[in-house]
Amino acid sequence: MIEGVVIKKLDVFKDARGWLAEIFRSDEMGLSAQAGYKPAMAYVSETKPEVSRGPHEHKNQTDWFVFVGPGKFRVYFWDNRKDSPTFGEKMEVEAGGEEIVLVIIPPGVVHGYKCVSKIPARVICLPDKLYRGEGKREEVDEIRHEEDPNSPFKISF
Repeated sequence: MIEGVVIKKLDVFKDARGWLAEIFRSDEMGLSAQAGYKPAMAYVSETKPEVSRGPHEHKNQTDWFVFVGPGKFRVYFWDNRKDSPTFGEKMEVEAGGEEIVLVIIPPGVVHGYKCVSKIPARVICLPDKLYRGEGKREEVDEIRHEEDPNSPFKISF
């Protein structure tokens, strides 16, 4: 495990109407609550089969992803924080599909994901910073490693 990264399979409550999963509870935030985590916005995205997003990292932002399916992702992490006890570590997990998975990624952890199913996959994100800041007037808080052909951070295909 990479220090500070949280991966949690969520409980899914099913009945005749469908299903429900709690994706955010302020009383179950663990380490993120201690770090002062508070979501600033939310978005949902869909990724087509065999398509990847990232890898990138944030300087200040914590990402709170919920991989909801119906397709499945392979999620990649690299600890790029020089002061971390897990600096240089790489990790991969499967998320989405039949299991709804919550992933919390602190600043400095490079991350990306790829849709590995034959159907599109969806993810909800509740970052603790606004994209481009208040009124979208700031620089994007991202280092986009996917744009660097010499980057050591690669998503396998």
